[in-house]
Amino acid sequence: MDAGTPSMILTAALMHGLGMHTGAWMAREGDAGDHLTPALYKDIARTAEAGKLHAIFLAEQMTNQEVGTERPCGALDTVTVLSLMAGITDKIGLVGTGSTTYNQPYDLARRFATLDHLSQGRVGWNSIATQNPTVIEMFGGGSHPDHAQRYARADEFIDVVLKLWDSWEEGALLGDKEAGVFADPDLVHEINHVGEYFAVKGPMPFARSPQGRPVIFQAGSSDRGRDQAAKYADVVFTAQHVLEDAVAFRDDMRRRAAEYGRHPDSIKILPGMSVVLGATEKDAQERKQLMDEVFGVTANIKKLSKRVGLPVEVLELDQKFPAHLLGPDEEFTGSIGFRRSIVSLAVKEDLTVRELIGSYGGGHHQVVGTAEQVADQMQERLLAGAADGFTLMVDMLPSGVHDAVEMLVPELQRRGLFHTDYEHDTLRESLGLPTPSLVPAG
Repeated sequence: MDAGTPSMILTAALMHGLGMHTGAWMAREGDAGDHLTPALYKDIARTAEAGKLHAIFLAEQMTNQEVGTERPCGALDTVTVLSLMAGITDKIGLVGTGSTTYNQPYDLARRFATLDHLSQGRVGWNSIATQNPTVIEMFGGGSHPDHAQRYARADEFIDVVLKLWDSWEEGALLGDKEAGVFADPDLVHEINHVGEYFAVKGPMPFARSPQGRPVIFQAGSSDRGRDQAAKYADVVFTAQHVLEDAVAFRDDMRRRAAEYGRHPDSIKILPGMSVVLGATEKDAQERKQLMDEVFGVTANIKKLSKRVGLPVEVLELDQKFPAHLLGPDEEFTGSIGFRRSIVSLAVKEDLTVRELIGSYGGGHHQVVGTAEQVADQMQERLLAGAADGFTLMVDMLPSGVHDAVEMLVPELQRRGLFHTDYEHDTLRESLGLPTPSLVPAG
């Protein structure tokens, strides 16, 4: 890297089973059931590691209730898939989603810490307070908790998980065969947590992981979500279409982190970027056009309707996006971060509904073009202070990962924006994050 040039963090998100674009399963080569095969995930993991990406980010949909039988969804168990990937890789980070709304903290802490040991310190947990109300139907029914309840539970959930991960201090595992001492009991602590949502005695049933504890990712962009991320998260995943909004978001997160007594550099901001690559701009446009056409206009309108919280009937294709009809964020049950970013794009660029559908990238800043054009956008945002790196929202799997590694990565390396090899063994070190301090038990 040139002196003074920021080093970009780059991760790849695997979404919706076969790609971020919901028409990917029809446009891609290969069987529609490929998302259920080990071959797909092995190919992605090997390719991403060959490209020196910092991490693979595996999203998770706990049910297929929202999509039914219309298309594949990313509903495979996160830790199981990442375990498969861990077995065939050595350096790349492995990040998986785990809901704080529909899990128990002890079980989740044990599963992710297990994977962190087996991968030798390469795991991250994407903490998410599930917003999809249909998930409650798989967990006994009743009322899905509202936004405030979900985040209150998530705060306590994360707090318990951190205490569990820290319940074995560094050096607690002695393994002294001659003395017959396996572990130092003075360095292993019950957490004895009793709170509003959970009662957990602890400790963890095994020693602290190689990187201290798994890296915590978080994606909430509401004020409540930002506050939680500032307190707990190492990495924040966000949707930011407009450059000025992206700069403001990163500044806000760094300020909030400092208010919690953290160094601003201890929290990394990795906005999603929907990238459609081609050897030429024409190739890239044709790739996107194919995915758009197989998905269809009607399905695209329905998706936009859900993202912004407006009825399909008011989204007239060749009329300006009706931002004036939006209700307040407080009444919206979907992702507030996605909604704000999409609406900001529509208003700033004065887009019609048709134009917005073609340019909002399914929820993330979209760039369609050559590696040089994508790198231009990344470089602009990186140097403007809008990001510490990017989460590639891979359009179609596995070809999108191959395109990123074969075209985009070499261009970023040529510009001195991206490393040429892994320099560290753990994900925490690779991301430039500090060693975590122990959370007091009890």
